[in-house]
Formats: sequence, C-alpha cells, structure tokens
Amino acid sequence: MGCAGSKDGGKTLQKPTPTPGRTDCGRWLKSVDDLVDYPLFPEGTKSLLSKYLTKEVWEEYKDQTDDCGVPFKLCILSGCQNTDSSIGLYAGSHSSYKRFHKLFDPVIEAYHGHPVDGKHVSEMTTEDLQAPPFPEDEAKMIKSTRIRVGRNLADFALGPGITNEQRNEIMNKVVEALNTLEGDLAGKFYPLAGMKDSDREQLVADHFLFKQGDRFLEACNLNRDWPNGRGIFHNNDKTFLVWVNEEDQLRIISMQPGADIG
Repeated sequence: MGCAGSKDGGKTLQKPTPTPGRTDCGRWLKSVDDLVDYPLFPEGTKSLLSKYLTKEVWEEYKDQTDDCGVPFKLCILSGCQNTDSSIGLYAGSHSSYKRFHKLFDPVIEAYHGHPVDGKHVSEMTTEDLQAPPFPEDEAKMIKSTRIRVGRNLADFALGPGITNEQRNEIMNKVVEALNTLEGDLAGKFYPLAGMKDSDREQLVADHFLFKQGDRFLEACNLNRDWPNGRGIFHNNDKTFLVWVNEEDQLRIISMQPGADIG
C-alpha cells in the first residue's frame, strides 16, 4: 500500500498501489477521475451496488452519461467510496433509471421488490387508511406523529445532476406556489442562505432545520453550492412543513402532537 498523502478528518488515507484492470474501492476515491477501472470491493462489502455491478455492466456504462449529462461513474461513486453503504447507487436524473437500467433495475427489485413490469400504486386519500388508535398506555409515550413524502420535479435533474441555477429556479417556483396557500396551511418560507440567527435558532428549537448531507450524499455531488437554493416552509401552526432541495427537491411533512395518525 502506498500513502496518497491526502487527509480526511485528520486521518491519512491510504491509496492502494494501482493494479491494471481494477480500481480498489474505499474512502481514498475522491472523484469520478479516480474510477479508472472496474471497481473492486473489499471482502465483506454487502451493498447492492457491489452485488449487481458486474464487469459486463461496468464495461457497457463506464463512459456513458444520462440525458442530463450525469456520468455513470458519478451514480456509483458514493457506493465505491463508502463501502459500508447498504445500496450505494444514486440516480443523477430521471433518465439514469432507463439509461443505466441493467444496474438500476436489479437494485430496485432487490430493495423494493418492484419488478421492471410492476405498476406504481398511489392512494392519497384517508378513507381507507388503516390506522387504529394506539392503546392508551402506549399513546402516552408518543410525543408527535409525522407523515412525510419525498417528491422531485419532472423537468429537472435529481440532486446529483442539478445545477445551482436550476436549484434556485426550483426554490422560486415552490415558494411561489406555497405563498398561495391559505387558511391553516398559510405560513412562511425561510431560505437557508442568509438566514437570520434568530430564525435559525427558532427552527433548531422546533426541530425543523435540516443540515448539509452526510458523506454518502457528498460523494454523489448532492451537497454542491450549499446552502444556495435550499430552505424550509412551515405553516403558522407548525403542523405542515416543506423542505426544499434537501436530498429530494421536496420533502412534504404533516405533523401533529400525539399518536393519532388518523
């Protein structure tokens, strides 16, 4: 092993001696330029990426990009760098799922049980909600309940592939829509960039403020331009929140005190 001379969190990263035809995975990988050859995962790696990234798939996709220009290598970089990932794969845009389907399809089926010919079923009404009340002694232990959905806008790349300008455009579009809400949904949007200290302290106290993404998201380019184009909306009653451009472009959250989901 030869020392790369780089540091991460005060620890010197050990860069393996290059072996023709393979790239040894690990934290020393810093960019797609380091993924020169077929990734070799250390023994004991359990990620779905390591299971389904065959040499044939690598050879077919290694020099390709999706429709938004996101390289295949960026989609797999996080899982190659962080070998403790459970999945290790990030789509750069919606088209990644089709362009790189020989990898995404088996990973999605293994994780979600959703086959290629499966149909998405969405039920967004409450009539058929199966949510019986908790027994009283258990309900006393539950401070609050929240339901959260993540959504992304069809006209934009996903987090790894989006530009700073597009991220700001999304934020402006979402804020414009949120400002039309009335009644118990009416509230205020707080952009992270230039946020006042008093607003930051209150959002922290309310447990509303989200932070910059972890090392897994850092590796797939999702933390770029932080904190530009990101923010939090909540209604006046603090029961309805929208996170803008966190990991998903929208995290829509309904929360209430107590245990009564219904």
